[in-house]
Amino acid sequence: MCGRFVITSAPEALRRVFGYTAQPNFPPRHNIAPTQPIPVVIVENEIRHFRLMRWGLLPSWVKDPRKFTLLINARSETIQEKPAFKYAIRRRRCLIPADGYYEWQSRGERKQPYFIYPRAGGPIGFAGLAETWMGPNGEEMDSVAIITAEASTGMSVLHHRVPVTIEADQFGQWLDCRSDSAADVMTLLKPPSDGTFAWHPVSSAVGRVAIDEPQLLLPISDEDMAEADKPRQKAVRKVAAASNDDGQGSLF
Repeated sequence: MCGRFVITSAPEALRRVFGYTAQPNFPPRHNIAPTQPIPVVIVENEIRHFRLMRWGLLPSWVKDPRKFTLLINARSETIQEKPAFKYAIRRRRCLIPADGYYEWQSRGERKQPYFIYPRAGGPIGFAGLAETWMGPNGEEMDSVAIITAEASTGMSVLHHRVPVTIEADQFGQWLDCRSDSAADVMTLLKPPSDGTFAWHPVSSAVGRVAIDEPQLLLPISDEDMAEADKPRQKAVRKVAAASNDDGQGSLF
């Protein structure tokens, strides 16, 4: 899956890669989380546009957003059947610029975050789906979800799902929704080949949404990970000791 990602490329570099006409200026972001506004590239009137949309797709037919599940990812295998996505895959395909993302790997009872990034460097484009929700009082919300696929063998050591990345020479094909069909783009919804991405462990501070700093991307050592495991190990030993207690000195 993809629950956090980063954008570190300069705005002008992203504009050149994705080919939109606007010239937005925005700071790098090192810990983008669901419900936040994110940059999205979409085609309208045959021209690529830069838009800000909420990460967490809200289908147009939803009556009360407060009672609807937050859809940050869409599974490629069922995207054409699911009511929330089957229209968007035909008419509202988009790209989400990124420079990498985070994934959490289970280490016993603790989860270790990893930063995953393209080995060749440079920004990448996640495959996305967009929708515009209109409320009963005329309010509007543009929202988006990132498409995921089953991970390849190499990347499955971190998680069994990965975000789908569209190659730069396929941007046009993915964004072209004039046919009102997804038949010609379904083959693009595949995991990256082994070796395309590299990764390293990072601080658990990335789990706190309020922290958005370049230091989040820095690798941590095996010693740091072992140190992070210690509080959990101590807690396990404490519970085990309590289970062997004969009750002497206890209030209960």
